[in-house]
Amino acid sequence: MSKGAKIAAALVVVVAVGAFVGIRFKAPESVPEAVAPPVVRVRQPETGDIELFRGMTGTVEASDSVYVIPKAAGEITAVYVKNGDYVTEGQLLCEIDTKQVDAAKLQLDAARIALQDANKNLERMNVLYASGDISAQAFEQVQSGAKSAKIQYDSAKLAYDYQIEFSSVTATISGKIESCNMEVHGMATQSSPLCVISSEGQKVVTFAVPEAVLPHVKEGEGIRIEKAGSEYQGTVTEVNTMVDPATGLFKVKASLDQGDALPNGTVVKLYITSDKAENVLTIPVDSVYYDNGNPYVYTYDDGIVHRTDIETGISDSENIQILSGVSAADQVIITWSPELYEGAPAVAAE
Repeated sequence: MSKGAKIAAALVVVVAVGAFVGIRFKAPESVPEAVAPPVVRVRQPETGDIELFRGMTGTVEASDSVYVIPKAAGEITAVYVKNGDYVTEGQLLCEIDTKQVDAAKLQLDAARIALQDANKNLERMNVLYASGDISAQAFEQVQSGAKSAKIQYDSAKLAYDYQIEFSSVTATISGKIESCNMEVHGMATQSSPLCVISSEGQKVVTFAVPEAVLPHVKEGEGIRIEKAGSEYQGTVTEVNTMVDPATGLFKVKASLDQGDALPNGTVVKLYITSDKAENVLTIPVDSVYYDNGNPYVYTYDDGIVHRTDIETGISDSENIQILSGVSAADQVIITWSPELYEGAPAVAAE
């Protein structure tokens, strides 16, 4: 055999051996593993209520407060109460020297004497008239004089009573003296209250709401009130439908339950209903997804996932109102998975 033939034969052997080794050590082809469908939790929509609250501030007040203002100006000559005192209706609070009581008393005394004289004269003239000693015209003049004297006396008595009332200031309601601005020898004026009397018993909270919230605030509706870590309940009692020109808001008053310990003037935090949906279809708010602002959910039907567009209403931190798209019989998927898409297989968790 020639040298060239030997080389060719050797190459054939090497190639054959390499092929054998390559086949022997070639990695087996990979077989794709089957992926199990995701396990999802489902829930049917439920009927319930969704209520949204708006937080604001209010002021605690007595259910009835009176600003005591004198009916006449003058020097205060005596003060009978102080801050924190409890008074009853009609109790004397202070006395004022109006400088008019003495003058009114003199006029009353003069009118009383004139009336007495007129009545005595009428009695004498009545006897004379009965006996025919005076004319009817003269008797009528005496009667008119007596009537005039009575009118003057009544007028003087009324003026005197007014001056007495003006000089003796009394409580118009029973309650606690919240603010007392009376001092002996001080001046009382009709432009400044002498004191403020707050009635005892149930307190109220006053606050103001914007026009957007006003339709949701109704008499008899409950509110929640917070102060210093304590919570109280209240009930709306008055809703003013005329806007306050100073604030642009509408004033509201609510009764305050068990709030006797809160001082008048205390500022509290309160929550009122800003929106409410009753007996509506709801689903968990976390089960709703959005595509360019359009809400949708995934529903489960016999092992298959479906993407369903929905229309929603109001929502709170847990639930959202469903207006259309799903019914109470649908199975809404409430767990998230990256394998959720239209037509995807899934297994409902038991």
